[in-house]
Amino acid sequence: MSFIKERVAYLKGLAEGMQISDATNEGKLLSSIIDVLDDMALAIDDMEEVQEQLGEQVDNMDEDLAEVERVLFDCEEEDEDYDDGILAEVECPHCGEIIELDEDMLDEEAESFECPHCGKDVAVEWDCDCDDCCDHDHE
Repeated sequence: MSFIKERVAYLKGLAEGMQISDATNEGKLLSSIIDVLDDMALAIDDMEEVQEQLGEQVDNMDEDLAEVERVLFDCEEEDEDYDDGILAEVECPHCGEIIELDEDMLDEEAESFECPHCGKDVAVEWDCDCDDCCDHDHE
C-alpha cells in the first residue's frame, strides 16, 4: 500500500471517528473530497505499476540493443584495440617496419607523421566512407 493510500485511509477513519455526517453540507463536502483523494491515490498506484513495467521493458530493450550493437559493430574487438591505444598498424614505405599508430601520432589536419623507426615522414591519406565527416573535402 502506498503512502498516499495510507494517508487517505487515515482521513476516512478520522472522518468516521469524528462522526462527520453526510446530512450536513460540510459533511457532504468532506466526504466527497476524501472520495476524490481515494480515487487519486488509486490512479497514482496504477501509474507507478505501469511505470515499473515500462522501466523493465526499457531495460530489456537496452540489453537487446547492446547485443545488436555488439553483433553489428563487433564492439568487443574494437574495445580491445582501443584499450591498447593503437588505432591501426601501418607499414612504413621507407623502412618497411610496422608502425603502430596512436592518437598522439595523428592530427586530422596534418598531411604526414614521422616514422618512429627511421624518422622519415609518412604521408597520410584521409579516406573515409562516411558522409558526415568528409563534407569539408567536397566544398
